[in-house]
Amino acid sequence: MVLSHAASESDVSVHSTFASRYVRTSLARFRMPENSIPKEAAYQIINDELMLDGNPRLNLASFVTTWMEPECDKLIMASINKNYVDMDEYPVTTELQNRCVNMIAHLFNAPLGETETAVGVGTVGSSEAIMLAGLAFKRKWQNKRKAEGKPFDKPNIVTGANVQVCWEKFARYFEVELKEVKLREGYYVMDPEKLLRWSMRTLYVLRPFLVPLLMENSKIWDTPIHVDAASGGFIAPFIYPELEWDFRLPLVKSINVSGHKYGLVYAGIGWVVWRNKEDLPEELIFNINYLGADQPTFTLNFSKGSSQVIAQYYQLIRLGHEGYRNVMENCRENMIVLRQGLEKTGRFNIVSKDEGVPLVAFSLKDNSSHTEFEISEMLRRYGWIVPAYTMPPNAQHITVLRVVIREDFSRTLAERLVIDIENVMRELDELPARVIKKISLGEVKSEDNDDNLMVMVKKSDLEKLKEISNGSTKPVSDKPIFC
Repeated sequence: MVLSHAASESDVSVHSTFASRYVRTSLARFRMPENSIPKEAAYQIINDELMLDGNPRLNLASFVTTWMEPECDKLIMASINKNYVDMDEYPVTTELQNRCVNMIAHLFNAPLGETETAVGVGTVGSSEAIMLAGLAFKRKWQNKRKAEGKPFDKPNIVTGANVQVCWEKFARYFEVELKEVKLREGYYVMDPEKLLRWSMRTLYVLRPFLVPLLMENSKIWDTPIHVDAASGGFIAPFIYPELEWDFRLPLVKSINVSGHKYGLVYAGIGWVVWRNKEDLPEELIFNINYLGADQPTFTLNFSKGSSQVIAQYYQLIRLGHEGYRNVMENCRENMIVLRQGLEKTGRFNIVSKDEGVPLVAFSLKDNSSHTEFEISEMLRRYGWIVPAYTMPPNAQHITVLRVVIREDFSRTLAERLVIDIENVMRELDELPARVIKKISLGEVKSEDNDDNLMVMVKKSDLEKLKEISNGSTKPVSDKPIFC
């Protein structure tokens, strides 16, 4: 006689994932569960939630690389379990990092001899690179002031108001006074003439495309310059080779660059290089031997994966000058296609310039009825992530939309985006106007009604449906809404 039995809940091997009890009960969200679950169920549950994330390729807010060649993906996966800091155990990985540092230093025209090694380090991103460069400047300045018998307790840095937040973090975390050069309408980068009015003690922080402007407008001074080339460092050398912004200028002492932006590597890699050894104080470098051999280290982070370092080396030797030049030229051409498409609609002002980092920043010519934030929100229905934001201080009354052109943003996608923006504008035109109260900016767009301000509120689709279902299309209230 053949014996058989019904499968119990414990016989998970006979169930499909979606027929198991693991997809029928809620999992713990904020506390570790008591019991284990099968690996298939864990994968499926997490994968299902991740489907609700945006598509990285359509995330036009980010400068960070979202596509690499399959061959590089294989190298990344093969080295994902290597801890970069274990230099003695992984000497080849260490050698590849040193090659990257030297290639980037030469790319930035560091004054190196034939046998001289560049001074630099790989980091988790430009934020860590900036912290290290800032610390080197602060310590070098303090040592100089001490030797001169002068006060050394109030270092400062001078930046534009449009710098990335990591510079604010550096100033706050490491007790450095941050002086910001404010922007103005129509001029959305740091004004060199305003910059030179600041009292100078420690450091200028500049973007690559601003350095020549400063040099043209400046008089002789001895304040060193750090170039924050997070995005522009892998652009300027290839499509603006004659632009002198790097170590060709004697006052440029250090440069950071993001490998995970236009260095064309996935998120998690940055670089900082110094002009020479004298610009990196020796006391900031630690020497350790508990990982198997004596080795120097100058990082804020300790353990980190080797994958991104290897991926950066892959891109540098795979593409070379020719490949990077082609990628950057493609980005610039697709930027122009997008800009021209937006201009043809007749609805937008283009705020960004054609030179520099390939992006298009644009604002509505007429935002009395609808705003840039509404356009950003409605574009998400088409899958696009296009940020809307206000400009930095002194230009904060300007709102813009911004599209970053990356390597994987093709001509077809640029044309498709213009079509979808036109569709969004038609949809907005068919909606009632929304009047926005801008209290924080000192503006109130409304209708005067004697001593009161009457604000017309746009009804939602749900409110309209409720009115229809109640058999009336009259306003919910005959009285205006006052504030």
